[in-house]
Amino acid sequence: MSVRSAIATWLTRLYFSRLRKKGGSLDLSVLSKLPDGALLPLRREGVDPVPEIGALRDSEPVSRLPIPGMTVWLVSGYDQAKDVLGNAKAFSNDFRHLVGVGGAGADQNPGGLGFCDPPDHTRLRRLLTPEFTMRRLSRLTPRIHAIVEEQLAHLEKAAHESPDGTADFVEHFAMPVPALVICELLGVPYEERDAFQRFSVARFDVLGGAGASFGAVSQSLDYLRGVVAEQRRNPGEGLLGMLVREHGDNITDEELTGLADGVLTGGLETTASMIALGTLIMLKDREHFEALRDAEDPATVAAPFVDELLRHLTVVQTAFPRFAREDIEIGGVPIAAGDIVIVSLSAADRDPRLGPDMDAFDPSRPPAASHLAFGYGIHRCIGAELGKMELRAAFPQLVGRFPELSLAVEPAELEFRKLSIVYGVERLPVRVG
Repeated sequence: MSVRSAIATWLTRLYFSRLRKKGGSLDLSVLSKLPDGALLPLRREGVDPVPEIGALRDSEPVSRLPIPGMTVWLVSGYDQAKDVLGNAKAFSNDFRHLVGVGGAGADQNPGGLGFCDPPDHTRLRRLLTPEFTMRRLSRLTPRIHAIVEEQLAHLEKAAHESPDGTADFVEHFAMPVPALVICELLGVPYEERDAFQRFSVARFDVLGGAGASFGAVSQSLDYLRGVVAEQRRNPGEGLLGMLVREHGDNITDEELTGLADGVLTGGLETTASMIALGTLIMLKDREHFEALRDAEDPATVAAPFVDELLRHLTVVQTAFPRFAREDIEIGGVPIAAGDIVIVSLSAADRDPRLGPDMDAFDPSRPPAASHLAFGYGIHRCIGAELGKMELRAAFPQLVGRFPELSLAVEPAELEFRKLSIVYGVERLPVRVG
């Protein structure tokens, strides 16, 4: 399947719906005619967004994406992105906009916080918020550090047992760390890690097409329904058990499943990509690696290092699609009710209006406006602090354990994920010493 044909996901769902409403046939060949501009929000060169989206942001921060038969706006400027993400009154996230479109059924609604609007969103977020405060998350700190150490040992063992002395950093460290942390948080068996990883990666891969993405959602939800049923019978000490014990009569099994799915997909692939790509940046520029390795107080250095990594990489390339509820103007551009708005988080986080040389990675950069790596407004990632905790543990422990860590291949040989909403590298071969 060509790249253009594979774009049949979130950019074309409404197009399919409108064809049906007009009585037209579902001609997938139209997708092969999509211009390159339609794919722009998901394109990168290495870890960087392609220059074209930066140029578009600077000249036209609210622009029309060339999608036949539908009106889709790309918002790439920082201020304009905040205007959209912060306005839940004018823009909807409700999954029901997608039911019957591009193969999505009502039973494939992932639920959770990302695909619902107030008042449901307000009620569910209120239930979760206490568990994601720094005070409550601090109970996980010792376990997070232990998980990192355990996986560093696995990474070292894999490298020593390999014929060429290399190991895949993604397989043996970047992915298992957040998978274990999520299992710990939710209170589900770690033995299910492989399923967690498979579901999380597949749903964000645009190359698989809409059917594959929605299929991964369905499988994930089926698995998590079983987890929720077990937690109903025997509430554990994790997040799901807490919700059952404290709010069992006020939350349905489907809502619990959706919340668990949101934690899974919001905290696994994203954190794994950040760990892998952040390590790649350090190994390509040893100055950053050595600054963290040689610091007297690594924790002090890690905090700004992680925050700048989040901004610079912005691995979640676009926010969930927004559907305009009303006619509104963003950045001087009129948007009509019913239009789709796609916010390019990666382009917005490099907006030159935020400071000088925003395309560069600079941990010494003075704090400026808040980055959008976790989104903004009522849909800002509720697990943002947990993600930061994992990153602040992973990088200092990594460089401390392996002070001579190095890439085992040339950077040009690395294979990055193509057209995926959550950007990442497929493999990262390393030598640990």
